[in-house]
Amino acid sequence: MSLAMSDLFEIGSEHEQVVFANDPATGLQAIIAIHSTALGPALGGTRFHPYASTDDALRDVLNLSRGMSYKAALAGLDLGGGKAVIIGDPRTAKSEPLLRAYGRHVQSLGGRYYTACDVGTFSVDMDDIARECSFVTGRTVAHGGAGDSSVLTAYGVFQGMRAAATVEWGSPSLEGRTVGVAGVGKVGHHLVKHLVEVGAHVVVTDVNSAAVELVRDAFPAVRVVGSTEELVASPLDVYAPCALGGAITDEVVEVLSARIICGAANNQLAHPGVEKALEERGIRYAPDYCVNAGGLIQVADELEGFSFERAQQRATGIYDTTLGVFELAASDGVPPAIAADRLAERRMREVGRLRGTWLPQAR
Repeated sequence: MSLAMSDLFEIGSEHEQVVFANDPATGLQAIIAIHSTALGPALGGTRFHPYASTDDALRDVLNLSRGMSYKAALAGLDLGGGKAVIIGDPRTAKSEPLLRAYGRHVQSLGGRYYTACDVGTFSVDMDDIARECSFVTGRTVAHGGAGDSSVLTAYGVFQGMRAAATVEWGSPSLEGRTVGVAGVGKVGHHLVKHLVEVGAHVVVTDVNSAAVELVRDAFPAVRVVGSTEELVASPLDVYAPCALGGAITDEVVEVLSARIICGAANNQLAHPGVEKALEERGIRYAPDYCVNAGGLIQVADELEGFSFERAQQRATGIYDTTLGVFELAASDGVPPAIAADRLAERRMREVGRLRGTWLPQAR
């Protein structure tokens, strides 16, 4: 059933602006959601996905854009949160004309929203979008961009995992720990590399057999299991959800043996209250938008003239940020997910008071 207009206003009530973008000539159907510009222009990737309905796409873009506001705030960036989704199968629907039409819609927002890569889009796609739009980051290295943002996304998750290990076991070392990675696409593959290099025992799964084969070829010691259900039921020290959101369900919490959850997926908690169930079971959750901010840091750095070394140094700070979240959680007596929200909201409130809604002419 389609959402009524009143429902649309209710679920998007936190957002500054939601734009529906259509271009019949190219088949473009997209939604751009700007959650907050209190800290600066909104930055967030464009997801290209075959949603079952416009309602599903809307819910996803609203949740993702809100997460980007919190991610940028917690990472200490002077950026707000936004996200976009293009509805369709990128394998068949993606084309240069469609991407350029989408770029014109982003351009029409005058710099209130900067786009970048996400699921289903790549740096070469950003180059096409940039032919019509000035507000694009995550471009190819050939065009002066940061390239694949999954590199520092994985690096940041690895740093967050080290921080969680420090709190849980008294040392950041993951040597000898068993880490289960669900989803070994762009980010998951890089994360496996970091884990193997430090001597962790890695178990992986993915619905994409080609992605699994790439990992198996690169890291022969990695063990592969047939499903996420099999993975979460395995003996693990750390569970790393690196596919789509909603991975941490009540059922997963019940069977999970891991003491730490730390992964790259966005919106990992399936519903409010899961964070409390995790705490009751003694499972330490590293909030997703805290640890997966490395990609945002990477593409944000591009706006200053990209330096990988500078961006990596900033992403290394995710270790300290994650420790700070766990410290606040302990002192306030709340789950880490709530502590992370409090830190992000505090920065948006305190700095946002000085800036208000971001407008292009104000910059």
